[in-house]
Amino acid sequence: MPHPAVAVLESALRVRKLDRTLTTTLQPGKGEGLVAPTGAAALDAVLLGGVPRGELSEIAGPRSSGCTTLLLQVIAAATRRGEIAAIVDAFDRLDLASVVAAGIDLDRLLWIRGEASSPADRALERALKALNLVLQSGGFGVAALDVTDAPPAALNRLPFTTWMRVQRTIEGSETACLLVGSHPLARSAGGLTLSLAGGSRWTGHADRSRRLDGLDFTVRIVSPRRRVEGEAKIAAIFTDHGNTETPRQPPSPSATAPRPISACPPGTVRNADRPASTGFVGSRSDPTLAEAGASVAP
Repeated sequence: MPHPAVAVLESALRVRKLDRTLTTTLQPGKGEGLVAPTGAAALDAVLLGGVPRGELSEIAGPRSSGCTTLLLQVIAAATRRGEIAAIVDAFDRLDLASVVAAGIDLDRLLWIRGEASSPADRALERALKALNLVLQSGGFGVAALDVTDAPPAALNRLPFTTWMRVQRTIEGSETACLLVGSHPLARSAGGLTLSLAGGSRWTGHADRSRRLDGLDFTVRIVSPRRRVEGEAKIAAIFTDHGNTETPRQPPSPSATAPRPISACPPGTVRNADRPASTGFVGSRSDPTLAEAGASVAP
């Protein structure tokens, strides 16, 4: 039987959510209540179901490594489950044609646009405030902050306690928070880091007839607590005007056709399905994750 003083101390630590440390062993998270499935079967198998809820996880990788593609896949899977998702787009770089091609239900997506013309420090400050407001409001299955285009110097100037405050905000909630960047930043004790590396795939033989056909990228999972580990190899194919070239999980009916979406003034918050005045033309090269050909490396 533990000493009464030890029991009192443990109780006080639990109340302040300080009873979990880097050395704490966590049980693998299985089930919809503990994890948010990514929608990619190979990756979910390595993650033991998906990215953990109530934790800050990261998607990190250089340009053209598949970070945005994977983020959109995670959000699409969340909206198909009927959850609400939010993207804080710090530098206003989100491609709406790719959002539609990924099968995201626009009725369930909150898109918060940053100001690309603002100084990097100010844009990051506003984006972090917006993320905290989203997390504090609750009700979101997935919330993501995209700082891929932030200068490394501006990111390095952020205090490390920034990510600790984000973690404290979502601890114990049903929200899976994702930080997307070119390299790991938060290194949350309870979250995961999905480190991506990819290469381009081309079709055609002659130089003038070759075209980009897709990406083959590897997702390596880094877990401070060794909750999960391993890597998954996933293929991302390109679609032609929103039609995928290989079978995948069908999107919800409300997301099958592009909707007229215009560019609202930067620095605004709105639901992504609210039309304004002009539409957009779907991109020829919208990447979509393909289940076929995916493999898992233990």
